[in-house]
Amino acid sequence: MARGNTLEPLLHGHPLKPTDADLAALSEGLGHVFARAEFAAEALTHRSALDRRPELKAAFPQGNERLEFLGDRVLSLAMADLLLKRFPHEREGGLARRHAALVRAEALVEIATEIDLGPRLRLGDSERAHGDSIQPNILADALEALLGAVYLDGGFESAAACVQKLWGNRLSQQGVAPPRDAKTALQEWAQARRLPLPSYREIDREGPAHAPVFVVDVAIKGHEPARGRGGSKREAERLAALTLLERLDR
Repeated sequence: MARGNTLEPLLHGHPLKPTDADLAALSEGLGHVFARAEFAAEALTHRSALDRRPELKAAFPQGNERLEFLGDRVLSLAMADLLLKRFPHEREGGLARRHAALVRAEALVEIATEIDLGPRLRLGDSERAHGDSIQPNILADALEALLGAVYLDGGFESAAACVQKLWGNRLSQQGVAPPRDAKTALQEWAQARRLPLPSYREIDREGPAHAPVFVVDVAIKGHEPARGRGGSKREAERLAALTLLERLDR
């Protein structure tokens, strides 16, 4: 866990410091008390907030993107370690499918929502999709940034403990057989019926250039195409495949 046991106010009285209420809520959700508040402050700062907040731009010129980069790798390693311990006899392919299912964007968004992360983010007005809602990819990235912040604040052991706390229910719900990837399942569906393989086509990119939302259609001969939207082209393809699978199952 964290090296300190109090909300040490390194930024006490400074406009960059998250409020004590925000820090307390984050600590409860993550299971980690930040000894250095500036790491939490950086993780909560999206790049879109910088234009109107010169003090934020001076402190965090890239917003939380560097911490997101770090947190993505921390999450991947921590999850791999948890899966190896939980499934000691499973082959690499099955572990890889479990890993992909647990760290996909939708899981990150669900967890970010569960710990009420969205209201605590510093965002520009353009980054709120409708009213007070926040684009899913921003939530997913912010959760990764928080894990990066925990790693810097308390080391890998603290970050891994957060991953275990946040993903605990999802890990316990993992079945005996690893989940199938939607794109693989759709390909197998087509092959079983001697149909051409599914074809994917990017039809649009929405949102700002630094945080695009990809729009992808997937089609199988003789069936209406299905559409998916995601923070990456791969994620949009997966969601499109899942949508088409659900339709075909019906």
